[in-house]
Amino acid sequence: MTTDAAAVPDWEKRFRAPRVSLPDWAEDAPDRALFVSNATGTYELYAWDRSSGRQRQVTDRPNGTTDGVLTPDGEAVWWFSDTDGDEFGVWMRQPFGGGEDQPAAPGLAPSYPAGLAIGRDGSAVIGRSTDEDGTTIHLVPTPGGEPVEIYRHRESAGVGDLSHDGTLIALEHTEHGDAMHSALRVVRPDGSTVAELDDTEGGTKELGLAVLGFAPVAGDTRLLVGHQRRGRWEPMIWDPVAGTETALPVDLPGDVGAEWYPDGCALLVEHSFEARSELWRYEPGTPEPVRVETPAGTVSGATARPDGTVEYLWSSAERPPVVRSTSGAVVLDPPGAKAPPSVPVQDAWVEGPGGRIHALVQKPAGEGPFPTVFEIHGGPTWHDSDAFASGPAAWVDHGFAVVRVNYRGSTGYGRAWTDALKHRVGLIELEDIAAVRDWSVASGLADPERLVLAGGSWGGYLTLLGLGTQPDSWAVGLAAVPVADYVTAYHDEMEALKAMDRTLLGGTPEEVPERFEASSPLTYVDAVRAPLYISAGVNDPRCPIRQVENYVDRLAARGAVHEVYRYDAGHGSLVVEERIKQVRLELEFALKHLGGGAVVGAPGPEAA
Repeated sequence: MTTDAAAVPDWEKRFRAPRVSLPDWAEDAPDRALFVSNATGTYELYAWDRSSGRQRQVTDRPNGTTDGVLTPDGEAVWWFSDTDGDEFGVWMRQPFGGGEDQPAAPGLAPSYPAGLAIGRDGSAVIGRSTDEDGTTIHLVPTPGGEPVEIYRHRESAGVGDLSHDGTLIALEHTEHGDAMHSALRVVRPDGSTVAELDDTEGGTKELGLAVLGFAPVAGDTRLLVGHQRRGRWEPMIWDPVAGTETALPVDLPGDVGAEWYPDGCALLVEHSFEARSELWRYEPGTPEPVRVETPAGTVSGATARPDGTVEYLWSSAERPPVVRSTSGAVVLDPPGAKAPPSVPVQDAWVEGPGGRIHALVQKPAGEGPFPTVFEIHGGPTWHDSDAFASGPAAWVDHGFAVVRVNYRGSTGYGRAWTDALKHRVGLIELEDIAAVRDWSVASGLADPERLVLAGGSWGGYLTLLGLGTQPDSWAVGLAAVPVADYVTAYHDEMEALKAMDRTLLGGTPEEVPERFEASSPLTYVDAVRAPLYISAGVNDPRCPIRQVENYVDRLAARGAVHEVYRYDAGHGSLVVEERIKQVRLELEFALKHLGGGAVVGAPGPEAA
């Protein structure tokens, strides 16, 4: 299809503009890299030989591919092959320079992925999750070799990292039953335990740990670990062989992560605070870190190169993403038209029932009150930030203000804020959203008669729950890939999410039926009065289609105003034109029911 560029509206251009992820490079062949791009109109994996400049598309599948890893020697690409976005599949292996795909571990049946670490000797540690077995972890001694099971447990777990010499394997696990707070175990390739680190005290204490990576140096057994001992995420160094822990005096507000510089002598510190992020360099043993200069906004990923430079993926709500280097260069600039900018984000702090709530606001030119979209993030353990997003920008282009709320349960505001989401799941987040809604109306930003509640995944769940529990507050609802019937969703979803739901709600639907009922949108479906648009992927393993259909059937039975769009993919789409179609349908639905104008741009082609 050819399109007259002058006729294409900015909101569509932002989706179509070629984008690239931060390139991941092979540890022992740093000129060989792997990245994700939408250059063909579908997000796929690309191999990049930096010495020659040659780029090659590795995967080419109808619904896209984003999960891939380079072997340490840079000779091969591992990529995860599922079926139409169902996230259930096997790892494939392809030569870096091109060639036939082969199953990387033919002895392992399809599963949901639970981590991957590849050794310098050709071995691999592969994590798997299935409804039948829970989590299993396998050592594959050679490419295509016979896998050996080294770990099994019903609760969720995953592969964290493999040491430089391949003699130590770091695992994250939740054997204590708290899926929100992992413990760590380091084992040998035969599965024997070297050391344990558990801040949950057997599940009685809500403190999590995370594997950040082994030191990238031969013979070095130090493991960089994230912990929550001071009420937020921050790094420390744990040597599981020596039995030592080294605290790092990186006293920055907000959450702090880190990764090793390639020589193992310093850490690249990633600091997230109040929806922005920045980078620092810290050398263990020195008094304090040194700032790595980056523009104001959000760093979505960063890596230190062997020459000491740092490459990072940066954007802001106003400016589209770019891969930059501290040398001043743009590292990877895809060909094609650039995404038009949007408007900057403004901060709002609102007093709520659980403390101050941070919201991010974008608004069009002119004076309010505006029709306003509350775009609710998924997760729930995630947070909105000052980063470029084509969806909110599309609403601003059509005259809407956009408010994004980092409700209780969101990351980035300390452990207590994230962990507040327990038992009264959904209802707690909606209390915070209601407080910000009231502020938006009182401040003159939002028109109370033209408020849209919208979101995808957990945000879609909160949209449905909000329309049922706050029916007088919202004029329109837009729910993408939502949880709609919590009990059915629990029984149909992947095992790792079952574990998360048991943690959030305190048990299974059979053990705590009253909590599932109180937190399920289906309970309140008959109270929904706002026109409602729902989109869902028929192969979605996270918010499965059957429970969405149960909710839709209840809407239809009482003649509620609603539309449903089903598409052939999983938890969202990696196809650019499909994503544009979905946004167009949401815009059309909202404008029709709010009495607004038409969607900018001509209608697009129907998806196959």
